Amino acid sequence: MSVNAIISYDDTLNDQDALALGRVLATAGTDLTLAYIRHTTQIERSREELEEHDAESLLERGARWLGDLQVPRRVVVSASTAEGLKWLAKQDRADLVVFGSDYRTAPGHVAPQRSAESLLDGGPVAVAIAPANYRSKRTPEIHTVGILAGDWDHAALITARELAHALGAELISNEYGTDVLIVGSRPEAQPGRVMVSARAQNAIEDGRAPVIVVPRGVVLHFTERSFAAA
Repeated sequence: MSVNAIISYDDTLNDQDALALGRVLATAGTDLTLAYIRHTTQIERSREELEEHDAESLLERGARWLGDLQVPRRVVVSASTAEGLKWLAKQDRADLVVFGSDYRTAPGHVAPQRSAESLLDGGPVAVAIAPANYRSKRTPEIHTVGILAGDWDHAALITARELAHALGAELISNEYGTDVLIVGSRPEAQPGRVMVSARAQNAIEDGRAPVIVVPRGVVLHFTERSFAAA
């Protein structure tokens, strides 16, 4: 079964980084959905229709950047971006949520934005974060997949192996100098939940590669598939 990923998108430059990472994951058999979380609704119907139109137009721009006008798009109303994404992930049975880095992040570095931080602390799905300005690599080349997990964390290791195989990359036991980094959750995390260690947090923020943090005991099954642009 393919990995089902939601790309959190609000038309910012850093969210274009998330789209670029989504393109990479699509080549590994991932099914993508673009999602925009609105935080309010308008009482006046005409203004609400305008807000709805703006949200749909925003996601269409994301689909055009992604190169796939057929990609599913979802608009969710929630006071919290993180809670809206959790709800959507449950509704759509998503395995992964993809984010760009915080808007203040230096190019080439990774820093979780606030909604990503929330999902990294007990969230129910895997979390992927693209480095700032990853969008400049329109077709990133993935030669190595790194792994940061304990010997007990077979789910993270299998995930890394499958992603490396799907991308035609080499799996290496290192958290630095890789093209993608897979991170396992802490052993005390509840099964199916994400929780990162201090070491993992430092590796994420010191590294310069996209990172995917997997929930404890959950394998993401990647398979090779060519990405067809619209």
